[in-house]
Amino acid sequence: MKPKLRTPYKIWIDADACPKAVKEILYKTSARLKIELSLVANAYQAIPLSPLITLTIVGKQLDEADQYIVDYVLSGELVITADIPLAAKVVEKEAFALNPRGELYTEENIGEILSMRDFMKDLRDGGAITGGPSTFGPKDVEHFANALNKLFQ
Repeated sequence: MKPKLRTPYKIWIDADACPKAVKEILYKTSARLKIELSLVANAYQAIPLSPLITLTIVGKQLDEADQYIVDYVLSGELVITADIPLAAKVVEKEAFALNPRGELYTEENIGEILSMRDFMKDLRDGGAITGGPSTFGPKDVEHFANALNKLFQ
């Protein structure tokens, strides 16, 4: 079954690490579809002037932006994040989570993704050199845009 967002809905962005190109797509999507867009960050970020777009600046504590999103996201809303533990909490609240590379986190896949993330963290903590994610590029932006469009169809 293809996931579909309900209306009315809101998009949340875990904004500190979200690539600029992804934010630009989301600003345009907000304006085009009249969707409320809420960025949550630990520091100021420039955002377009729009009654639909807000920026919430939280403290600098570890995962404070994540906790803010978890506290306020509602079932059926969309969260843009690359943070897998945050995505798991969002999915638990019956909201949607999409990473900036276009991967949708669901009840069906979040457990496996979280397990793999924890396994890789354990390897790194044990001294294994595992490398990080590949450089974010134009193909990732395209995948994100396509995934976002599929959610809204």
